Amino acid sequence: MDQKMTYAYFRRDISWLSFNYRILLEAEDESLPIYERIRFLSIYSSNLEEFYEIRVAEHRGIIMQKNFAEESVTEAEETLAAITREVNRQQREYYRIFSERILPELDRQQIILYQDSEPLAFHADFVRDYFNEEVFPFLSPVMIQAGDIRTFIRDRRLYLVVRMTKKKKKQPETTVQPEYHYAIMKIPHAKVPRFIELPSHAGRHYIMFSDDMIRANLATVFPGYVIDSCYNIKISRDADIYLENETGGDIVENIRKKVQKRKIGALSRFMYDRAMPDDFLAFICDAFSIHPDDLVVGGRYLNLQDLAHLPNPRGKALEQQPPAPMRVPYLDEAGSVMKVLKKRDILLHFPYQSFDYLIRFLMEAAFDPKVEAIKITQYRVAENSAVINTLISAAQNGKKVTVFVELKARFDEENNLSTAERMKQAGIRIIYSIPGLKVHAKVAVILRKDTAKGEKRRNYAYLSTGNFNEKTAKIYSDIALLTMNREIINDINQVFAVLEGQEPHPVFRHLLVAQFNMLDELKRLIRREIDHVQAGRRGYIILKMNGLHDQNMINELYHASESGVEIDLIVRGICCLVPDQPYSRNIRVTRIVDMFLEHSRIWYFHHDGAEDLYLTSADWMRRNLNRRIETAFPILDPALKQQVIDLLHIQLADNVKAVRLDEHLNNHYKHDDNPVKTRAQIEIYRYLSELE
Repeated sequence: MDQKMTYAYFRRDISWLSFNYRILLEAEDESLPIYERIRFLSIYSSNLEEFYEIRVAEHRGIIMQKNFAEESVTEAEETLAAITREVNRQQREYYRIFSERILPELDRQQIILYQDSEPLAFHADFVRDYFNEEVFPFLSPVMIQAGDIRTFIRDRRLYLVVRMTKKKKKQPETTVQPEYHYAIMKIPHAKVPRFIELPSHAGRHYIMFSDDMIRANLATVFPGYVIDSCYNIKISRDADIYLENETGGDIVENIRKKVQKRKIGALSRFMYDRAMPDDFLAFICDAFSIHPDDLVVGGRYLNLQDLAHLPNPRGKALEQQPPAPMRVPYLDEAGSVMKVLKKRDILLHFPYQSFDYLIRFLMEAAFDPKVEAIKITQYRVAENSAVINTLISAAQNGKKVTVFVELKARFDEENNLSTAERMKQAGIRIIYSIPGLKVHAKVAVILRKDTAKGEKRRNYAYLSTGNFNEKTAKIYSDIALLTMNREIINDINQVFAVLEGQEPHPVFRHLLVAQFNMLDELKRLIRREIDHVQAGRRGYIILKMNGLHDQNMINELYHASESGVEIDLIVRGICCLVPDQPYSRNIRVTRIVDMFLEHSRIWYFHHDGAEDLYLTSADWMRRNLNRRIETAFPILDPALKQQVIDLLHIQLADNVKAVRLDEHLNNHYKHDDNPVKTRAQIEIYRYLSELE
């Protein structure tokens, strides 16, 4: 048997759940301010929502459709069963942390989050009046009648289901089960805040869930009925509109139509309060055709991603204050990014350093009379984007501006469509998605006119691991390179020639570009480390990325490990490579979750001390390496290269927030007896602040 057939891989979705559980662990970290811990509860819930809308929905689709092979259906069923077991386990942990860790700490801070629909006596009048004036006008309860037309349940919305009996003039003693009536009611999230601050009392601050305020006043909503019980429910729907292979016709109109259909996708999860009686749950499932496989157990309160909006009456003392983005002295002193680029390459680290330097760079290009054209890719941009505003200014100043807009950026399709239309109206040339491919590269090039003296034109380039998005640049850690290196700029021009349909067979000198030379070059770089080991030299690889899923590349790493190459992986999310196996004994997997989202992708190859280093937009997922256009770019300046290598070693030394992934997908904190505590993100900030 081929040795590779013995290699093992984690299931992609179970690996992702391990990552999301690592996020949940931050909520239990008592060294963090309480509202930072609450923020991680919100992030966990939001992540899980999207997971059900995309990944679980995909498995459901395989099972329900008839055109998949039996082995695919079996695999989907097994994966869904494993997901349900793990999610139910994590949900129990979630509510334990919420009730046993978060609520008591809020109480110690004199903040009371009501856990009962019955208000205390000194709040009774306020709760009644607030409900009547601010909540009741927006309620639309609907009775659930057997065999009647069913109410459509929206995804990402919270509902209350109510069970009640009709009032009678006289209630006789009886053992006969009462005749129940049922109703469903959407909580009006757009009109009423999820959390309502009540008047303070005796120095303590009180907050109430809007759902509890409704529960406290159900008699007003259903006069003539005796309320038996009331519970939260919510559903998740299939939100994947399958744009990866969108081809032909008017791609813009096709995507616009599919985005609208997202709201009525097939059910992928029905979440309910675990306290709901079995007969009540059975009635709701029957009334709304909920399959038992869709059931996910929750607690009294669902949609807890809303915790991101929990009021903080005590202010910033209870929140984590990330360090402010640093200024870069040599850039500020020069007053011009382009002026500095004539002398040296520039490396920017977000969010540690200010994103304003990119805006300044683009603004300089917009007003430089020698700049002739600007070309840039757009994947996810902020709403009311300063980057887009600057490009519009450039177009209005007579520059030829070309923007490749990737419409197939999940959940950003509508924003990308609207910003593209706005740019078109300003005279910017827009190139839309390539059929069958997603463009994930983050590159820009600024082209200047030929000089009168016949000198070669001085063009500029910007390459990054992250998006042109000033909002996410405050919370995502990314690295960007600005350069005038002619060979790199020639490669970027080749990338744009591909995007413009002008060059089907590009040749790249420095860039690694998915669909063309990336996979072959990666394999060559790995195998070169093997050659070094076999020659008696050191072989060492560090790979930092967000996801590792492609089995062919995992096999390359397994083979390198078997050959004696030492490999450190820093993988934030999905990691399908199994450590602690005979064939992975030289591979260590580190995961870091902290105040910033680890987003930069870095590939380091020791190369017998010559040290090759690439920054990239690409993860080692099948989609990135096989169905997208991605770029990886080398850091050629020795000082800048050393800077990034130092940052990698800081992350590997983290013994505060880093965990080691084991062969069972458990997250083991890398805490040790070293009196020096290294929290990588804090140390990186300190390191960068000391650079000249």
